[in-house]
Amino acid sequence: MSRSTLAITDDLREYILSVSLREHPLLESLRAETAKLPDAKMQISPDQGQFMAMLLRLMQARSVLEIGAFTGYSALSMALALPPDGHIVACDISDDYTKIARRYWSEAGVADRITLRLAPASETLNDLLSEGQADTFDAAFIDADKENYDLYFERSLALVRPGGLIMIDNVLRGGDVADSATKSLDTQSIQALNKKLHTDPRVNLSLVPIGDGVTLLYKI
Repeated sequence: MSRSTLAITDDLREYILSVSLREHPLLESLRAETAKLPDAKMQISPDQGQFMAMLLRLMQARSVLEIGAFTGYSALSMALALPPDGHIVACDISDDYTKIARRYWSEAGVADRITLRLAPASETLNDLLSEGQADTFDAAFIDADKENYDLYFERSLALVRPGGLIMIDNVLRGGDVADSATKSLDTQSIQALNKKLHTDPRVNLSLVPIGDGVTLLYKI
């Protein structure tokens, strides 16, 4: 029994992964390929991917909105957790990185479950609302440019159905969110959003210290 979250050492993290991680072989291959890229740190951790997939299974999600696809690890993790008729709309602006994503989605046999929209996410989200898709998504995952997180949250809140789930990544910024004197605009954006969400009456929330921190929001 503990009154606070246990500090995770490298040894303990390796132990946790050794007894709990069930990573699909293609997810493992994608993670290894992404690790060689200059922006490899943008990829979520495998335990986070598994955690998100578990949440989608628990809520029997069928439609998911992803903001920030990168090389496709999170989308693949989620797509593998969806039923055959499930679907993900993934937003990104990089054709180069998403070429890797599409290759793995196809190899995993889930390419038909993922629609990739290459455009600024704000445009795609506004288009989805204009298309009449408000309150239609079961879940959303936000993992893109931090300065626009508040906008992505607001649009996701409009697109996710009541009782749906919004997952926001990087809410701890490697611990930098605890630094009130930070000069990082990205970190300041996350600090402002965290403060806003803490008292937002439209959602219930839990900040989970997995990966770089994930805030889970239940739309009331």
